[in-house]
Amino acid sequence: MQHPSRRIFLAQGATLVAASALPARSANETINVACLGAGGRCRHLMGALAKVKNVRIAAVCDVWDQNLAESLKLADPKAITSRDYKALLARKDIDAVLIGAPDHWHVPMTIDAVAAGKDVYVEKPLTHDLGEGKKVLDAVEKSKQIVQVGTQQRSMPHIQKARELIQNKRLGTVLKVRMSWNRNTDRIRRNKLGIDPKSVNWKAFLGNAPAQDFDEYRFRNWRWFWDFGGGIFTDLMVHWVDVAHWFLDLGAPTKAVSLGMHVASKGVWETPDTVQTLLSYPGNIQMHFEGTFSNANRAAHIEVLGTEGSLYVDRGRYELVPERGKGKADEMILGKGPKGRDFYETPDGELLHLQDWVDSMRSRKQPSAPVSAGVTAAAAAHLANKALRGTGVAEVKG
Repeated sequence: MQHPSRRIFLAQGATLVAASALPARSANETINVACLGAGGRCRHLMGALAKVKNVRIAAVCDVWDQNLAESLKLADPKAITSRDYKALLARKDIDAVLIGAPDHWHVPMTIDAVAAGKDVYVEKPLTHDLGEGKKVLDAVEKSKQIVQVGTQQRSMPHIQKARELIQNKRLGTVLKVRMSWNRNTDRIRRNKLGIDPKSVNWKAFLGNAPAQDFDEYRFRNWRWFWDFGGGIFTDLMVHWVDVAHWFLDLGAPTKAVSLGMHVASKGVWETPDTVQTLLSYPGNIQMHFEGTFSNANRAAHIEVLGTEGSLYVDRGRYELVPERGKGKADEMILGKGPKGRDFYETPDGELLHLQDWVDSMRSRKQPSAPVSAGVTAAAAAHLANKALRGTGVAEVKG
């Protein structure tokens, strides 16, 4: 597994800042969207997308009959269904796609979609391995299509305000970032699910993954198996790593030191259920992440530490805490509910992020989470996993 150089990431990212050469759409023009991989996460996004003005969910695609049936309840009454996403990409009455398929399908579907002239909203992590980064960057740049990656924190007003504080040097010189995504949920046990194999196109689900017999648990819990996902680092850490990259204008890390263990998932999951990683970046910046499914202490948040103060951010609030003698804590937005929740009603991150995507499709200007950001955030998670699955340390050469 080879890590593209940081220079490639930054060069490609700079290119992608430019607006698309395609003509803008009017505010009143209806945008027809096809949803690819219409499982639970995709249906959550469909509920938000249905609230965006002049957008029509015109088609849904999935390899499982049950997902198709459930997603149709959220789509336009005249929406069509398909088990073959390429058949939907070939339709001229589809303008854009929302990709909620498993991780190993994100890049293949995105590349096929932009080649077909469709704009894309693709769930995180954008890539499933380090080698996919340059492929998707090149494909999107060549196509001039709009691609939004589903790291919705970039569209949340309070997190945008938090970034302004850092960019305005309110923290002084930033030296360290701490992140966590801790849960205590019973989602590991291997219960009988009763899925009829005949209702699933298992070969289509596998895609570029190695051939293997149908396994209903892997099918429904793919995030925790290396063929389809990347565990806690790619599923959860990638959100806060993307925020840190955005706050600090960083590319991918150069070194990762990782630890992982199975507290409750041994013999069930391939990926560990309890992990830590330390990431090193140019400019003497260190980032630490911890995640587990056996203790919810500190929950989901990011803290940015500088010489003048520290900034706490979660999906509902931020708090600026100055260093002793460095001023008052006069910058604060408090969310409703306990710190570190996975989701808050306010702000509605999915709705804001989807609206940003639709606005970008109309203006043809880059969205808040462009493909270049998705590649670098995923690269940090992949480097952490490379260390985890190897000697404990992974480093970028050159």
